[in-house]
Amino acid sequence: MDTVLEYADAYVFDTLYAKIWPTYTTLSNTTTNALVSSWPREDFWRINLSVFLITCIFGWILYLGTATLSYYLVFDHDYMKHPKFLKNQVRMEIECAMSAIPWMTILTLPFFSGEVMGKSMLYGGMPQTTYDWIYLFGSVPSFLFFTDGGIYWFHRWMHHPKIYKYLHKLHHKWIIPTPFASHAFNPFDGFLQSLPYHLYAFMIPMHKYLYLGMFVFVNFWTVMIHDGEFISHSSIINTSAHHFVHHVYFNYNYGQYFTFWDRLGMSHRQPTDEQYVKAKRDDQKVMARQAYDAEEIEAETLGIKPKHQ
Repeated sequence: MDTVLEYADAYVFDTLYAKIWPTYTTLSNTTTNALVSSWPREDFWRINLSVFLITCIFGWILYLGTATLSYYLVFDHDYMKHPKFLKNQVRMEIECAMSAIPWMTILTLPFFSGEVMGKSMLYGGMPQTTYDWIYLFGSVPSFLFFTDGGIYWFHRWMHHPKIYKYLHKLHHKWIIPTPFASHAFNPFDGFLQSLPYHLYAFMIPMHKYLYLGMFVFVNFWTVMIHDGEFISHSSIINTSAHHFVHHVYFNYNYGQYFTFWDRLGMSHRQPTDEQYVKAKRDDQKVMARQAYDAEEIEAETLGIKPKHQ
């Protein structure tokens, strides 16, 4: 983030802040006064405002760009015939996500700003030794394993009956999600599920450019597991089919990348032909049963009487 901020300062914020909070300075070897900002780059509040703007705007662009491409190029639009697909759902998902991203950015701001101020364990420079290169590449599975475990336990905790309706219920409004549901969270829900990524940077050394790349990958992956097209039949990777099972059957597949933590926590449920076979996916009887099961399971979690009793 420090490199991103450096470029943003040079090309955007120095000029922007000079117009809003102007002052003049004399250029060296001349008598010319130059308009600059009275707000220095190292100012704590300037750093936080700049990081907020970068993260929020980039978050909106990345979300809208990847979700739109996935929706038009990958998503199985026949799922929009499902009885649990809501009227105007895509619009509601987008509105929810776009309004949540600024709040999630505020909640994560201390971590991003801490990275800029050198408080994290992120490092720079080219690897110099064989060990440096091994560590660099080894950081990828380490990051995925650590964050997957953190997300699993935060996610499972938010399905607790006393917590669910306050934090996670909004995301399960989209029982049949589209890619636009990927970031449609309660902001505190989104923050908690992103927390392992930020904690990693303050607990375990990682190259800052690799960390930035993994952060972009994380957002791509979040969209992909909501794409409604079940190509992979993996029993190791937490695929879009696994995540669809989670949205419909609720108490399974809390993990983000792998099935390891679900297997360890006895919450793994492998997708079946119900997801993999197109004819069964589109069968109205299958859809009706899914709708029934989804209502029953969520009602049990909320402690309310199911509609069908």
